Amino acid sequence: MKHLTQMGKTVEEAIEKALEQLNTSRDEVTVRVIEEGKKGFFGFGAKDAEVEVTVMETAQPAAEHAALQTEKKPSAHDGEPSEEEIAAEMPSAPTEEGKEPDFGERVAEPVAKPSNEKAIEETKAYLQDIAQGMKIDDLAVSHEKQGKTVRFKLESEKVAMLIGKRGQTLNSLQQLAQLVANRHAEQFMMVELDAENYRERRQETLEQLADRMADKAIRTGNRVQFEPMPSYERKVIHQALSRRFDIDTYSEGKDPNRYLVIEPHK
Repeated sequence: MKHLTQMGKTVEEAIEKALEQLNTSRDEVTVRVIEEGKKGFFGFGAKDAEVEVTVMETAQPAAEHAALQTEKKPSAHDGEPSEEEIAAEMPSAPTEEGKEPDFGERVAEPVAKPSNEKAIEETKAYLQDIAQGMKIDDLAVSHEKQGKTVRFKLESEKVAMLIGKRGQTLNSLQQLAQLVANRHAEQFMMVELDAENYRERRQETLEQLADRMADKAIRTGNRVQFEPMPSYERKVIHQALSRRFDIDTYSEGKDPNRYLVIEPHK
């Protein structure tokens, strides 16, 4: 029994490649899907589909079938088909319970049920794939859960590449990891990404910056504004200044260019 394992961008593409190599048609094979394949995000984490195509023992190659057709003897009934020819053209008998025989249908694989454990493992694998794409081979990913929040910690000698300027790369990775996790999670999960305690150090920096900017607003009597930053960083500043009654804080603009403003209280 001839069989071939083939890969392609999609399941259908893999099947077509296998049929071409086996020099056969779809109704003469059975197909088992090994891997459905993944498109990935922004080119990262993509995986090819993989199938196993098996030629059925009863199938005849197209060339052999054509040769047999040319060797058929003429009918003895003045051009009318013989009983043997009619029988040969009749469809094969149904299988059990009236089901038609299966010629080349894709073998359905059970769909994995969503689970938070699977979501965590898929997210870790996705982060590893991205790191590989960035030529980072030593990434270690750990996690801890607290309610609906899962914190992933990244460790690497090239951690600066994962953080980026003012945490921009880390923030983008966090958004993508959030999407990946909730594709597989049973319940909604909030994902937080940290690298070498960057979040804690960034929070201390923002709190110090908030006090300096608030003092500037009081000293000049004018409003001051921060550069655009993600919502959770704006929240850090809001909370840091919530104890002060001589200033007001609010946000302006639209994401991703939304920024925080401090004004002297009137």
